[in-house]
Amino acid sequence: MVESYDAGSLPFAGDVKKFLEGAKRYGSSLNDSVKYFEGKVVEGLLDKVRTGIDVPNYPQFRDMSEMFLGLIDGVEKVKGGYLETDVLSVKEGKEHLPEVLAIRRFSQEIYEKIGSPLRLKVCVTGPYTLSSLFLYKDNEVFSRIGNVISQIVENNIFSEKHVSVGLVSVDEPVFGLLDDPLMDRGSEGRENLRKSWEFIFDKAKSKGAETCLHLHNTADQLFWEVRSLSIIESHLDDPLYQSKKTKDLLESTDKFLKASICVVDFDRLIKDHVVAASQQKMGELTVGQRVAEVWKEIAGGKIDPTVFLESVESMKERLTKIVERFGVERVPYAGPECGLRGFPTYECALECLRRVSKAVKDITK
Repeated sequence: MVESYDAGSLPFAGDVKKFLEGAKRYGSSLNDSVKYFEGKVVEGLLDKVRTGIDVPNYPQFRDMSEMFLGLIDGVEKVKGGYLETDVLSVKEGKEHLPEVLAIRRFSQEIYEKIGSPLRLKVCVTGPYTLSSLFLYKDNEVFSRIGNVISQIVENNIFSEKHVSVGLVSVDEPVFGLLDDPLMDRGSEGRENLRKSWEFIFDKAKSKGAETCLHLHNTADQLFWEVRSLSIIESHLDDPLYQSKKTKDLLESTDKFLKASICVVDFDRLIKDHVVAASQQKMGELTVGQRVAEVWKEIAGGKIDPTVFLESVESMKERLTKIVERFGVERVPYAGPECGLRGFPTYECALECLRRVSKAVKDITK
């Protein structure tokens, strides 16, 4: 049976400064900002559950790279990026992600509102993506960052009566997109990244969680060599979902796919809608100009952004094709191709998740 999960991020609606202050203080003090942070996280999680998503990720309202680099000692932000200034380690008192800790603290209240135990997905930024922000890198950088991320993963997996972490995703959106000599075939850096992923996923599996790697491009196929990785996901146009080799590799490595079934690039959604709606040439306006105008109209409340979302039927069609191509036994999950932080409104993002959930449930009835 295919289940749904989301990538994590949502647009933030509210006082972002207060929210970020609450995240910074979480676990060390209790004030209005901390309570505000808790409320937003719990509310966001419940909203995801109400859309029908089976395994919701903690609501990610913060910049993911900054969020994780902020947990690490030995790294300093400077103009143009980050520098390693000491041995990398998890900051004292920052062992737990504030979002995950808030959900754990309110697990009984969450259970009472949804009426059943919850499986939670936890995403972390991967060592390759974090290293891309460093001004200077060597072959060992992936190992140093991976060691810290593995500790964070280990500290944020729990299994309790009302809520348990069932899935851990390492997010590597930058991997495969850069011309990086550290990733040359046979290089020490490449092997260190593989070992780093292995180490992180081993920690997750040892605590009973499934493991997932979130990619935006799978041209570099190093991930197939990671023994402790179970689930692979990428953007819906990625050759991963069309290649004949994928099925053989899934079976020979005993891995699985998360089916990406909807576009989340909102510029693309608007553009596709504009082009489809135009029976003739746009006239004086280019497509790009019209997309810019639409954004202004959305911001001014003149257009409901949900009109640009893909239909449940198109999502069902994509999921059906992937399941038929690879077999339902190799496609345990489906969801949006990435996070929804770039959506114009919080409500629009939730509507997208509702459609995803309905598409998955309709196919698996």
